[in-house]
Amino acid sequence: MDTRQMRCILAISEAGSLTRAAEQLGIAQPALTQTLNRLEREIGTPLFTRTRRGATLTEAGLAVLDDVRASLAHSDAAAERARAIASGRAGRLTVGFVTHAIYEVLPRALRLVRAEHPRLEVVLREMSNAEQVDALAGGRIDIALLHPPVSIEARVNELRLGEDPMIAALPADFKVADDGCVSLAEVAEHGLVWFPEQQIPALRGQMLGAIRRAGFPVQVVQDANRTLTVLACVAAGLGWSLLPRSARALRHEGVRYAEVRDGAGLPAFELSAMWLARSRPTFADAFAQKLGPVQSS
Repeated sequence: MDTRQMRCILAISEAGSLTRAAEQLGIAQPALTQTLNRLEREIGTPLFTRTRRGATLTEAGLAVLDDVRASLAHSDAAAERARAIASGRAGRLTVGFVTHAIYEVLPRALRLVRAEHPRLEVVLREMSNAEQVDALAGGRIDIALLHPPVSIEARVNELRLGEDPMIAALPADFKVADDGCVSLAEVAEHGLVWFPEQQIPALRGQMLGAIRRAGFPVQVVQDANRTLTVLACVAAGLGWSLLPRSARALRHEGVRYAEVRDGAGLPAFELSAMWLARSRPTFADAFAQKLGPVQSS
């Protein structure tokens, strides 16, 4: 049963006669009658009882009417979606992001882009830095919110979104000094729970180098590739961590946060948006515009 036949059935059932249904459809009554006769022969049973007074649905006709309505609704919705996508009014955007982006940057951009493009389907994927680099180059995400610097073998747009100083995450039962801060020596003494070297290699090297240059030998005692996993390991007493200051929004039982008293030399967590450069405007461009000005690279 094709959509034309389904529209005929629906029109006849609503009009109550072939004459009025033909008028509503803008076709001749004989053509509508032929369409109905052909369909009933194909199905093998009458769908309408026809009299001089009109046409009423048979039990078989009543049985298929809901399916006809649902099928036409899906067909019409699909056609409208295709038209909307072709005109740029609708589409799909897949956003990769590190945990750092959820504190402020991502919610604000989502709110603004949804207001401007209400029919845009946004898919969100929390991913590590390294996973986003691969996914962006492979076309599995449209825009990445990650920690620079990274190397992508493609022409991309990059937007620097700011930086966040490092603070310490430590077990909640550790007694800090009266100023509420901890020292680099204490951080080094307890060892670090941190992201794997392949995930943020430049930032990891800068962090360890800054602590060692301050005179404190330090080791990463536990790798963890997500911020919540890092916090779980800290709560378990496996070590301390250094996270962006905005991570304080993540409250985790058994973990407290503290400023690093002598941590001025520590690198900051930078956050950037990266997306493939295209010859025509994309939804990734529209999303990035909600984040700030664009720098091409």
